[in-house]
Formats: sequence, C-alpha cells, structure tokens
Amino acid sequence: MPAKPISGKPTAVFLDFETLGPNLDTKKLEALVDMRFHDRSEPSEVTRRLAACEIAIVNKCDVGGDAIRASKRLKLIALTGTGSDNVDVAAAKQCGVAVANSRGYCTTSLAQHVFALILTLTRQIEGYAALVRRGAWAKSGMFAMFDYPVRDLSGRTLGLIGSGTLGREVARLGECFGMRVSIAARFGTPRDQVPADRVHFEDLLEQADVLSLHCPLSAATKHMIGAPQLRRMKRDALLINTARGGLVDSEALAAALRAGELGGAGIDVLANEPPPPNHPLLAADIPNLIVTPHVAWTAQEARQRALDQVTENIADYLRGGTLRRLV
Repeated sequence: MPAKPISGKPTAVFLDFETLGPNLDTKKLEALVDMRFHDRSEPSEVTRRLAACEIAIVNKCDVGGDAIRASKRLKLIALTGTGSDNVDVAAAKQCGVAVANSRGYCTTSLAQHVFALILTLTRQIEGYAALVRRGAWAKSGMFAMFDYPVRDLSGRTLGLIGSGTLGREVARLGECFGMRVSIAARFGTPRDQVPADRVHFEDLLEQADVLSLHCPLSAATKHMIGAPQLRRMKRDALLINTARGGLVDSEALAAALRAGELGGAGIDVLANEPPPPNHPLLAADIPNLIVTPHVAWTAQEARQRALDQVTENIADYLRGGTLRRLV
C-alpha cells in the first residue's frame, strides 16, 4: 500500500528525544516539520502520540504493529539509529507507512572508542593512574614504575568478527598502529568454504591478540563467544565488544578473567540495558575488565549526524524520494 503524500507542513513527534542525548541542534528539523518532542514514551503512550502525527521519529522506543495500525495519519517512521528491531517494519509496510533509518553516523566515534578500550588495557592506564593517586609513584624513588606489563600494538594481530562499515574503520585504525588485521569469515561458514581473504572463526580465536566484535546479534550469533571460545583464545588476548551484549556469554567472560585465562576485556554493551545491579560483569572483583555504559556511539558529532540524517530522510520523503528507506 503506497503512502499518501503529505500536504502542507507535516506534524512530527519524537517519541524518545532524551535517548539521543543533550546539546543537539534541532533548528533544521523544526523548520521542516511541526515538531513535538517527548523525552520518553511509555508503551501506553505510544499509540496516542502516533495518532496525532504524520511522521514519527524514534531512537529506542518500541513501535509495535498495533500502534502502527491504529495510527491512521502516520506516513513515515524515521529512525535515528541503524537497527530497526524496535519497529514492526512488516506492519509498517503492510499499512503503507515508510520506514527510514540512519547509517554510518557513529562510525568514527565507535572506532575511536574501540581503541580507547584497547589502549587503556594494553597501556595499563587505570592501574598506573590508581598508583599515582595512592601516592605510590612519589614514594617509589624511581622515575618510572613497572608494576603492570605494558604492551605495544605494533606487530600484534587484530581479529575482527564483522567487516561492515564499523569493522572496516576499526581495521583502518589498527593498521595505523601497525597491527596485522585478520577478518573472520561469516559465522558458521564451513572451513572448506572460507574465502581466501578471510579466516575461519575458530582459527581467528587462536590467532588474535585483540578480538573485536562488529557483527549483528541473531539466534545464530547469540553467545558466539562463550566458555569454549574463550578457552581457545590466547591467555593474554583482549576481547572488545561494542556491538551487541548478547554476542558474549557474560558469566563465561567473568569466569575467564577471574581465572587469568584471558588478558582483558573492554565491553560497551550488555544484553540488558541498563543492566541489573547483579549483572555478572558488574562485580568489583573482576580483573582487567572495563565496562562502559553503551557510550561508544555518543560523541557529540555522531549524535548530531544522526539527527541531521533524520532531517534529510524526512525532507527527501516529502519530495517523494526513498533516501535510506527500509520500506
């Protein structure tokens, strides 16, 4: 069912503006549409708020099929992120509601965060900063301290699982540090079907000094890094996950780090966000672990690019275009 064109200045609602973060410039968006901002929308509020607009802007808020079918004025759902799992895209298509997403807006931000985690772990930034704060350096009688081993990245193997836009940018930065980049074949690829420029998943586990995840979460990839995979990795290897929390078995990772079976881990995503206080990776006694609260994408510039892409998508839709359209 094709969407009917919108005449005049359309009404738009942002269902969860607060989740995109502060200090964003909305002038271009507000010049384009009659904008209504809501910091958040509870499930009971979504249908009512959609019913009053032609365009919905969504970040993480769930927009189900019932809400879409009940919203007779709705013509476009514009996502500020790339993933669309929080929107019933099939129902939107059935109802003639267009869906557009944002793409590549946080590539630079995320790749830099990956290396912030890697460098913090390999250079032992947290440990040495804590020593200085405790006064240990002042009392050491030495110009330098050697309490924690520091490693260079040059010559080490950066293993990537996932080679889309984000993975390729991480690979580029790795090469700038002199790292050897190896990319895994698609998860589940039989060994005899691995392309010449890829490495079998299990081989990459054994070869990587740093393993960074950049693949989608699916039924096939859930807990793709569990106890058996962690045991295959080098004892001084690092695991970095800025993709999806469910890719890693959190309990297995906590156990591996406590047992000294892995060199360290930098985690920006968990399966449930915000996590419960008793989440396995929030325990204070896990060594060589950095957990950040899903902030790899949140550079000011990245968030503004996401909002700017939403504005572009809406403007293009109003002209009859299909920019970044999913349906």
